[in-house]
Formats: sequence, structure tokens, C-alpha cells
Amino acid sequence: MDSEGWLKTGDLCYFNEDGFLYIVDRLKELIKYKGYQVPPAELEHILNSHPDILDAAVIPYPDEDVGQLPMAFIVRKPGSKLTEQQVMDHVAKLVAPYKKVRRVAFVSAIPKSPAGKILRRELIQQAVSMGASKL
Repeated sequence: MDSEGWLKTGDLCYFNEDGFLYIVDRLKELIKYKGYQVPPAELEHILNSHPDILDAAVIPYPDEDVGQLPMAFIVRKPGSKLTEQQVMDHVAKLVAPYKKVRRVAFVSAIPKSPAGKILRRELIQQAVSMGASKL
């Protein structure tokens, strides 16, 4: 607890107009793009609202010029022909320019813990091992 009585949990939260507390993301999981903070959970919510997306996860992809790029791993719905550009365009219409998804990879499943939490470290390792030439 700090001197003002706040418990520092590392969660990103907000109070709504009725005084209810909402936890929306983890501070440690924020993507740092050109000094801006981009919450992966916000982008995942937008991606999962797309009719051709079955599941999605967003990770920070290391980049020398900007720090980290938002990268999306997408599981398409069966029969979908969704493209990388369509995914990026969908997000770009709904977010500020610094929050746009800059890379996309299609996968058969998003790795998750038994509790259903996205295993971002596994995705980051997979993205880095794939290298820029294979994306």
C-alpha cells in the first residue's frame, strides 16, 4: 500500500460513473509503442468482435525503431479467408493510430493456461523465432 492507502497490484483499472471498479489489463502486459502504452486486452476485444475471428491474442513484438509493435495472433473461423490486411484495417478503424496492429500471424490455436489465460510469453517466443522474413 502506498501513503494514500492505494494497494499497488499492477492492474490497470478505472472507476465508472456509478463508482464501480473495472480491471481491464495488467500494467506489465502493456505494449510500449513510440512511448505510448497500448493495452493488448483492448485490441483483443476488438479483434474478437470480428465475425471471421474465432480467437485472438496480441503481444509486443520487439522493434529497434519504435520499441514494440502490437502483433496479433489470429485463429480464423472455419472456412474464413480473412487476410492480414483485413485484420489490420478492422482494428485501425476503431483505435487511435498508435494502437494499430502492425503485424498479424494466423495460428490454429492460442496457447492458454488451464485457467484460460493467454500464454503471451509462448507467443512472443514463437513470433521472434519466426523472424520478420516469415511473417
